[in-house]
Amino acid sequence: MANYLASIFGTEADKVNCSFYYKIGACRHGDRCSRKHVKPSYSQTILLPNLYQNPAYDPKVKMNPSQLQNHFDAFYEDFWCEMCKFGEIEEVVVCDNNNDHLIGNVYARFKYEDSAQKACDALNSRWYAARPIYCELSPVTDFREACCRLNSGEGCVRGGFCNFIHRKNPSPELDRELELSTKKWLRLRGRDERSASRSPSPEPTRKRYA
Repeated sequence: MANYLASIFGTEADKVNCSFYYKIGACRHGDRCSRKHVKPSYSQTILLPNLYQNPAYDPKVKMNPSQLQNHFDAFYEDFWCEMCKFGEIEEVVVCDNNNDHLIGNVYARFKYEDSAQKACDALNSRWYAARPIYCELSPVTDFREACCRLNSGEGCVRGGFCNFIHRKNPSPELDRELELSTKKWLRLRGRDERSASRSPSPEPTRKRYA
């Protein structure tokens, strides 16, 4: 029985634990969900709910697609460089959804669990763009399961209101730039060492953390 319960944990067959929370780290029912949201005591992944304020969803802001991408690139670069201060990053995911439980959510998956814990502890006393930061450890380990598979293909009919993550991507130029600068930083500090203090982490063009 114990083996069976372990095998269905966090799946749709699990009638006790919420499969959406386990896969995505967020659920549209929130605290009203009839199933348990088991918060991890350790994880490689952190979640910062509603961190990215997408101007595309602000009716008072008028930006063309190029301006929207530049706005996002500035945020993404800033966030990536800030997370490098806590340890080696494996992945950053920003939600492009427009529903309450996913809008502006930002995830960072670190190589080591202690880096994620260090980031979580530090960020909960920080501010970004004049707003307090909220950070928690997330159960998400595989973003292939968390992200909408239709969004990158023929298109998801639910659009921004999909309950799976619609991933917002940085420009290819910024992606390459961050990859190269991070590789250089890792070479300087020694790739397999957990301390991020040996050499300065990559620096963003504009800083908005406090």
